Amino acid sequence: MAQTVLDILKKVGAVITDDHFVYTSGKHGSVYVNKDAVYPHTKETAQIGKMFAEIFKNIDIDVVAAPALGGIILSQWTAYYLSKLKRKEILGVYTEKGPDKTMIFTRGYDKLIKGKKILVIEDLTTTGGSVTKVIDVVRGTGGKVVGVGVMVNRVPELVNAKMLGVPKFEALGVVKASAIDVVDCPLCKKNIPINIIVGHGKKYLEQLQKKS
Repeated sequence: MAQTVLDILKKVGAVITDDHFVYTSGKHGSVYVNKDAVYPHTKETAQIGKMFAEIFKNIDIDVVAAPALGGIILSQWTAYYLSKLKRKEILGVYTEKGPDKTMIFTRGYDKLIKGKKILVIEDLTTTGGSVTKVIDVVRGTGGKVVGVGVMVNRVPELVNAKMLGVPKFEALGVVKASAIDVVDCPLCKKNIPINIIVGHGKKYLEQLQKKS
């Protein structure tokens, strides 16, 4: 299973190594999984959703929830294949970032969460921060998190079921990538240019300019 999802990502050029990246968390590293490279390929994206559905098919699930933006696509495909496997409608919804950078349900989706069993899906996780925010808003809205699935776990020794406080956690693949604080980044110390095409390097450099 793990090799299959990595094959898909490599096929579409989504795994980039030996460069200097800024992650969503603000930390730096040399490996990047460009999740956005896979979404234009509908066949491959659907296959990833089917993998999630197969892993969680034996759990009672009412709704699949994921964070925008890429998570929207994965939640839809996962819910679609779970619906086929379970022969009942399973909904796919998503959270959005609120003013304080927490996750919130808008568009009336909170009404679809309350009292329901929720599978949380995420594309990538390094620190588990985004997934935790989705779990928190699901619980805060009255839903029960019955499982969490991620497409790629970049720090498996850190992000797991115990850390997230959920009964079941599964990753389709693992691409190990150390996330390093800026002050300790060896790539910065070697003056290796930051990638501004993928990741958050461009925004990071713009913020540095404003401070200087």
